[in-house]
Amino acid sequence: MNVILFGATGMVGQGVLLECLRDPGVARILSVVRAPSGRSDPKLREIVHRDFQDFSAIAGDLTGFDACFFSLGIASSGMSEQAYSEITYGIAVAAARVLVKENPAMTFILVSGAGADPTEKGRVMWARVKGRAENAILGMGFGGAYVFRPGLIRPLDGIQSKTKLYRVLYTALSPILPILERWMPKQITTTRQIGRAMLAVAKRGYSQPILTNADFVRF
Repeated sequence: MNVILFGATGMVGQGVLLECLRDPGVARILSVVRAPSGRSDPKLREIVHRDFQDFSAIAGDLTGFDACFFSLGIASSGMSEQAYSEITYGIAVAAARVLVKENPAMTFILVSGAGADPTEKGRVMWARVKGRAENAILGMGFGGAYVFRPGLIRPLDGIQSKTKLYRVLYTALSPILPILERWMPKQITTTRQIGRAMLAVAKRGYSQPILTNADFVRF
């Protein structure tokens, strides 16, 4: 299987990338980034692309892939709805439009978040925008399209969030997260578990298009 990653330097993206590197069923990994990550592996190729609102210039490099794992995102704190939409909705749709043209049979998996609003009409800005992005991807016409809505995530394998607030939160909660995970396995997941679930869904599909922490534990 050949896969494309967007957001491979984020917390979820790092977890997905590690699982792709570990999986012998993944032959080729293409990571689209704004700046080189410094990571090297025989299976991994990085494309540095500056304009994440338009991927047409690299469309020729995005052909021949079976799955896309899109985990690129940003915290909404302090952002206007327009600015947040340009990243959360705009980049996902820009990438999907090119990919569905080049790889119509591809499985596209979008990482969203627990509480996303598929009606796009709720009071919470970030939830509306995430719901809009979800609806766009699910209606794009891919061979398979899925939305992952993780809740609380426990980072493993030395992975850290790029968001300072989340790093502080995870550091404070790190002593009790493993205990909470055992008590509430359907509410807490790990970067490793999400990565494995994404690979499983890309290979075999799933019975429903939207998956939550309760679904991830099945893989």
